[in-house]
Amino acid sequence: MTLHSPSRAPRDSHSGVLDAADALDAPPSLQIDPLIDDPATRIIVCCGAGGVGKTTTAAALGVRAAERGRRAVVLTIDPARRLAQSMGIDQLDNVPRRVEGIEDPAGRGELHAMMLDMKRTFDEIVEAHADPERARAILENPFYQSLSAGFAGTQEYMAMEKLGQLRARDEWDLIVVDTPPSRSALDFLDAPKRLGSFLDGKFIKLLMAPAKVGGRAGMKFLNVGMSMMTGTLGKLLGGQLLRDVQTFVAAMDTMFGGFRTRADATYRLLQAPGTAFLVVAAPERDALREAAYFVERLAAEEMPLAGLVLNRVHGSGAARLSAERALAAAENLDEGRIVDHMTGKTGVRDIVHDPDDAHDAPRLYDAAGASPSPESPSAAADAHSAEELTAGLLRLHAERMQVLAREQRTRDRFTALHPEVAVAEVAALPGDVHDLAGLRAIGDRLAANDRR
Repeated sequence: MTLHSPSRAPRDSHSGVLDAADALDAPPSLQIDPLIDDPATRIIVCCGAGGVGKTTTAAALGVRAAERGRRAVVLTIDPARRLAQSMGIDQLDNVPRRVEGIEDPAGRGELHAMMLDMKRTFDEIVEAHADPERARAILENPFYQSLSAGFAGTQEYMAMEKLGQLRARDEWDLIVVDTPPSRSALDFLDAPKRLGSFLDGKFIKLLMAPAKVGGRAGMKFLNVGMSMMTGTLGKLLGGQLLRDVQTFVAAMDTMFGGFRTRADATYRLLQAPGTAFLVVAAPERDALREAAYFVERLAAEEMPLAGLVLNRVHGSGAARLSAERALAAAENLDEGRIVDHMTGKTGVRDIVHDPDDAHDAPRLYDAAGASPSPESPSAAADAHSAEELTAGLLRLHAERMQVLAREQRTRDRFTALHPEVAVAEVAALPGDVHDLAGLRAIGDRLAANDRR
C-alpha cells in the first residue's frame, strides 16, 4: 500500500482562479479502513488548523483501529482535555493509559491514550542519558527549569522525542498523533533543525569554549577572551542567569549530540513508509487555506500524505428544494397568496413549480404540524400559525442551502488546487462528542467514504 500522494506541482493557492473542469471533477476518496487495517501503517499524524476536530478525529481513528484488531495508542499534544473526556479517562498524562470499553469481537484490539507532558519528557531524557550526579545538577538548574517548561520549540521537539520513544518500545502496532493547532502543528518538523541551530550557535559555543579548552589555557582564554563578553552579558541577562546558563551548558555538553541524533532519527521515521499524515479541516475558507499550506509543506518535506479529512460537512434532507425557491415560497406564505381552497391547507406543493422541488417541499410543511381541519372552530387561526411556522422553516432551509453552496465552492477550490489529494468527508453531528459512542459515530462517518 502506497501512502504517498501522487506528485504534482500545486497551483498558486492565492490566485483565486478555478479551472471549470477541475471544479467539476470529484476528488479521490480517502479510504480510512484500508489505511488503519494495513499492518504496514504504524504511525498516523493528524494535523490542521485549530478548532477543526483534530483531537476528535485522532481519538475516533484510535477507537476504530482498536475495535478492528489493532493495538493502538493515541498521543495528543493539544492542551485541551477533550480527548480524555471522550475516552472516559479522568486524566491523561505522560504515561499511556488503557481505554476501557473497546469492543473487538476477536479480543486482539486495545487502545491506550496519553497527553504529552513536555517538562516530564525532557526530565526523562536527562535521567536516561546522564549519570545520576549530572542529571541532578541539570534538573535543579534554574535555566534548565525555564527551558524545559516553555522554551520556544521545546514542545514540538519533545513531541518528536515521545513519538520516537513509543515507536521504539514496539508495544503498539499503531500510533495516532494529535498535533497542536494552527501552523505550529508542523513545527515539530522543524524542531531538529531549530535545536541544532541553537546548540551549534555562536552563543552556545562561546559558553562551552572555556570548559572545552581546559587547564591553564582555559583559564587564560576565560580571563582574556571572555571577560568582556561575560561582563556585557552579565549586564544584559543578569550575572546569576549567565552563571546558570553556563552551568547548564557545561552539564548538557555530552548530551547535545544525542538530542540531534534522536531528533533526526524520528524525522526520518516520519518520512518512512508506514507513516501517514492526515490533514484535518472544516469546509471553511480559512481552514482549507491552512489545509493547502499543510499539503504543500508536507510535499516539500517529502512526508507521506494519506489525504484530507473534511469535518463537519453539512447536508439537507430536502436538498432538491433550492434556497431561491424556498425564500420565494416563504414570501408567498407571508403574503397569504396561496391557499388550497378545496382542503383549507396551505398549498405548499403549489409554491414551487419544479417537480424535483415539489418532492421535498411537503417535508418542510409537515414539520410545521398537521394541517387543521376546515370544520374545526380554530381552523383559520391554526392555518395561520402553521403558515407562519412553515415560512420560518423555509427560511431556515434556505439558509442551510446557502451554507451547503458555500461549503461546496470552498471544497471545489481546494480540489482544483490539489486534485491529487484524497478526501474523506465527515457529516456534522447534531452535538458534541463526549464518549466512545460519539467517537464510534465519527469513525463510521469517516469509513462511509470507503463505500463511495
